[in-house]
Amino acid sequence: MELAIIKTGGKQYLVKEGDILLIEKIIKEPGEKFLFEEVLAVFDSEKDGLVVGKPYLKGFKIEAKVIDQEKGEKIYVVKYKPKVRYHKKTGHRQLYTRVKILGIKKD
Repeated sequence: MELAIIKTGGKQYLVKEGDILLIEKIIKEPGEKFLFEEVLAVFDSEKDGLVVGKPYLKGFKIEAKVIDQEKGEKIYVVKYKPKVRYHKKTGHRQLYTRVKILGIKKD
């Protein structure tokens, strides 16, 4: 298989073997292998061409390995109401997991 579209963390990613992705945090240790089971589509130019699921493909899984857990940049949110002397500033740092795609498997 050459390319696949997976869904994780509410987002969709186009992946191929050897790609390194920064996805929303999943609870795994660095070095641990796991499977993405929500495969939306697979493209193989030699065999079947494009195979699309409704909504997911059965029998296809993407094997990945966790490289690292990290935090994104700090984002500030400011609330303000005029003439009331009200203002509030809060910050947020999103947690991310860096993963490497090891391969596309068909059961």
